[in-house]
Amino acid sequence: MTTHTSSPSPDAGRNASPYLYGEEAAAVAEVLQRGQYGHTDVTERFEQKVAEFLGVRDAIAVMSGTAALHTALLAAGVGPGHEVVVPSMTFCASVQAILATGATPVFTDVDPATLCVTDQLVMEAVTDRTRAVMPVLFGGRAVNLSGVRKELAGRDIAIVEDAAHAFGSHNGARRVGATGDLTCFSFGPIKNLTCGQGGVVIPRSLPEAATLRRLRMLGVDQSQAERGQTTSYGVEGFGLRYQMSGINATIGLVQLDHFDKAETTRRILWRAYRRALAALDGVRLVDVDVDHSVPHLCQILIPNRDEVHKQMKARGVGVGVHYPPNHLQPAFAQWRRDLPATEQVGREVLTLPFHQHLSENDIDQVVTALGQALKTAGAASCARP
Repeated sequence: MTTHTSSPSPDAGRNASPYLYGEEAAAVAEVLQRGQYGHTDVTERFEQKVAEFLGVRDAIAVMSGTAALHTALLAAGVGPGHEVVVPSMTFCASVQAILATGATPVFTDVDPATLCVTDQLVMEAVTDRTRAVMPVLFGGRAVNLSGVRKELAGRDIAIVEDAAHAFGSHNGARRVGATGDLTCFSFGPIKNLTCGQGGVVIPRSLPEAATLRRLRMLGVDQSQAERGQTTSYGVEGFGLRYQMSGINATIGLVQLDHFDKAETTRRILWRAYRRALAALDGVRLVDVDVDHSVPHLCQILIPNRDEVHKQMKARGVGVGVHYPPNHLQPAFAQWRRDLPATEQVGREVLTLPFHQHLSENDIDQVVTALGQALKTAGAASCARP
């Protein structure tokens, strides 16, 4: 790639950014004019369209990815006294969803090449109290846990996939979500597909789908439309107000119509980074398996990360860190374990700008700035006594 010495563009100055296709505002205005603010048939159409896209029977829309994880764990029977195996290298929402059930997180290490768990790492953390394992599909990469599935066969332990980064990615020949596990997606502002805010749970069975629908609707056994036709309704058990609004669902419907563009663009941009970064020494690119995934992040592992981060910010480049390890967070200190790979990654990982507003020229500018920052950071390190 040709390098450029000009200042990074405003797009390169953002680590992530929502991407709209120009039709969302009119679609939302129409929903507002019809008064379909809450959970309505618009939400149900979105659920049907997601299910069709993934090739599954059912999809349960909720108000956020965190709500998806929480309700999925509850539907799997997770509660006080149970343990949930989860990688420390994830957003804190994964852990908070576990704590919301009353269960205990058991943190695992990750493979530094992918920032994902492996069969061995998961099984080393499973105990007699384990009720679920939560692989995180980091950066959009599907996690092959065929060994875990084999080991857990016949045991009352659910696999709850945190696929917040991985909508549209493939696991083998099928999309993530169609592999038979409880799968949770996030449709927040900067995800591969956005609803503004929202999430979806893919259930494993019809009874589980019914349980999830009750959980997301305060335990009520009827939809809003059904309740409007009767004089009463039944509250079957515990539930939360987690349903997705028609406003958010209509944004998602538009986004789904254009998802092929997101899939293509994100792969082109990630490959452009891979080509450009190959010219820099000492930089390791986190592998997202771009041929099968829809990448959500572009991350590198580098020495002197904190100094490079500072230098990149000074150059106007929107770098970030995804994520500080959770087992080192104050709120989760009581569950701290020795996780050497995660701690090393936590010191080295840097997230480069990655969103659909970027051009390949922007990526040239980011990588040029990175090369300069690495030299400056290296010089600063050598100059220290």
